Amino acid sequence: MKSQHFLRDKTFPLQLVLVVPFVLQIFAAVGFVGYLSFKNGQSAVNDLAEQLLDRTSDVVDERLKSYLAIPQVLNQLNADVIRRGMLDVRDREAVGKYFWDQMQAYDLTYIGIGLTTGEGVGAARYDGKTITVDDWTATLPNNLTNYAVDSQGNRTQVSDRWDWDNFKETWYTEPIAAGKPIWAKITALNLPTPYIAASASRPIYDAQKRLLGMIAADIHLIKLSDFLRSLEISQSGQVFIMERDGTLIATSSKEETFTLSKQAIQRVRAIESSNSTVRSIAQSIQATNGFQSITKDTDFQLDVQGEPYFVDVRPWRDQYGLDWLLVTSVPENVFMAQINANTRTTIALCFGALVGAIGIGLFTSRWLVHPILRLNQASEAMASGNLEQTVPASNIQELNTLSHSFNHMAGRLRELFTALEHSKEVLEERVEERTAELKNTLAELQRTQAQVVQGEKMSSLGQLVAGVAHEINNPVNFIHGNLTHVEEYTEDLLEFVQLYQQHYPHSTPEIQVAAEEMDLEFLREDLPKMLTSMKVGTDRIRQIILSLRNFSRMDEAEFKAVDIHEGIDSTLLILQHRLKARPERPEIEIIKHYAKLPLVECYAGQLNQVFMNILVNAIDAIEENNAKCTYQELKDHPSRITIRTSMADAGWIEVAIADNGVGMAQAVQKRIFDPFFTTKALGKGTGMGMSISYQIITEKHRGRLECISTPGRGTEFVIRMPLRQAARQAT
Repeated sequence: MKSQHFLRDKTFPLQLVLVVPFVLQIFAAVGFVGYLSFKNGQSAVNDLAEQLLDRTSDVVDERLKSYLAIPQVLNQLNADVIRRGMLDVRDREAVGKYFWDQMQAYDLTYIGIGLTTGEGVGAARYDGKTITVDDWTATLPNNLTNYAVDSQGNRTQVSDRWDWDNFKETWYTEPIAAGKPIWAKITALNLPTPYIAASASRPIYDAQKRLLGMIAADIHLIKLSDFLRSLEISQSGQVFIMERDGTLIATSSKEETFTLSKQAIQRVRAIESSNSTVRSIAQSIQATNGFQSITKDTDFQLDVQGEPYFVDVRPWRDQYGLDWLLVTSVPENVFMAQINANTRTTIALCFGALVGAIGIGLFTSRWLVHPILRLNQASEAMASGNLEQTVPASNIQELNTLSHSFNHMAGRLRELFTALEHSKEVLEERVEERTAELKNTLAELQRTQAQVVQGEKMSSLGQLVAGVAHEINNPVNFIHGNLTHVEEYTEDLLEFVQLYQQHYPHSTPEIQVAAEEMDLEFLREDLPKMLTSMKVGTDRIRQIILSLRNFSRMDEAEFKAVDIHEGIDSTLLILQHRLKARPERPEIEIIKHYAKLPLVECYAGQLNQVFMNILVNAIDAIEENNAKCTYQELKDHPSRITIRTSMADAGWIEVAIADNGVGMAQAVQKRIFDPFFTTKALGKGTGMGMSISYQIITEKHRGRLECISTPGRGTEFVIRMPLRQAARQAT
């Protein structure tokens, strides 16, 4: 019986040999193509993201160049007109109408002049739509008057008055001090609507090169934000401009670049923006090397609230002193949506190809195996003495040739046996007196042949069993048995050495040096300990061999009544290396509540496989939960696996295995027994362990396997199965 099991373990069904390589080739090919497709998609996404960011940054860059060049060019034209005397700056009403005309032609917020006398005039579009005219004198207070104008630019009525002093405004003082065209510091006023503008300013002179004052053209920063919001990228990404100190100038988001505090305008720094994307990007730049360190176009990736973003930062400068940072960002999911969809499709195709390959492989193997089985059945029938055997032709050329050869052989055997029968009749007629002797001789030969064959079988089997027993049991028993003698000999030698030292306390220098080199005192103490450890080790090896045999039960392929507790304990012994304490956590405790159970009829090896799968999952869940806790927390609240056995009712037993790990959600519980479903990381689980366990309990043993779990509190698997499987054995 043991030889049959041994030979069965060393052979494989032809269907398995045909199907498995075919399936593996298909799965490997489809998986490899899917992996390359995914990696190529990611590479394409990175290239596309860089191109989109560069294109958007180029668009913004060109817009800034063209838009911000207008104020400086207009200031140059107006300064030339004033220098040639074509416009009298002292006629403030005429100058106001002149600026009003220019405001009609240019999309600017303000055009005006401030004179060295403290006077000035300008045309403004404070609300972004209506053009008004400012006219002020040098005498405070309320020296500035804002006029509404008609369609010709004529002043109609006074709209408002407020204080104004040229000599305290940066748009006046900075170009005068510089003596050349510049961009003055950004102005933020509440008039009463928020007015935040960048002023292009330059000194103005008369024909004799005498300083008359300055001329300025303003651009409201809201216009820059409106332009950024109009970009296609603004719906999914973010574009913003900030000064070198991190103060926001314009942004494509809905959030404003300023706040009102007690009617005073406070500009917002990018690192304090209410927009999480703008804030995270600015904080990342500041944390790296600071805003001042950006001297060239820089690309990087950044996680914003768990979502990856592609970011492009480039400095923007002009010849008049502007030094800004242009930042463009776009989320990765804009590009990855189709890639992820293709990945899911590839996975589905991979599994579809796997199923198809299995089906085709099964069909092909069935097509190949059936003719071989028919040939085998015919051979066994002929071996039993039925020579009237023929094998039908097959559609496979090689098998068809084999069938013809078999049929030819069967025909020849029938002819030979017919000839033999004829010869026998002839011999019986000629030598009837020797018929009985020949029959006796033939019978004796047959008995001898059977004995020889049986003897050869038993000899081979005995050699095999002896070899296996020698290779596994004898070395361990030899070591274990000899350790006792080694321990006795060692004690005798140590007593002899001690006796020698007592009678010859003054040894020769050579013996004294040798004793010191070998550390004789330490050897006396450590050698017995070492022998004891070796003896414990051999005991442990023998226990492990016994446990492995109890666990695998390879000699029990049929139903057999076994002790369930023995299988559980053997499984726990195999998993002991994962249960014992580690530097990062204490030992996982095993709590057993075993009831007194009768022997249970089952496939012992398969049932032990179920225990192994459930206990491994319990240990994985506990380790996942332990990763979130400190050593002291684990010591205060130890990790436990509780195993309970009981009689469910008449004829049924129940085995419950519970852990206090992370638990699982309801959605995971519903799919825990599905094939290929796993919550473990890639490469750490196949998703087949619980599916196979469910099949073993429900189909092989006609039982039930249930999962009860609460997130954060742990999981319990309950096995219920009958004590007897008599009905199945009968079938």
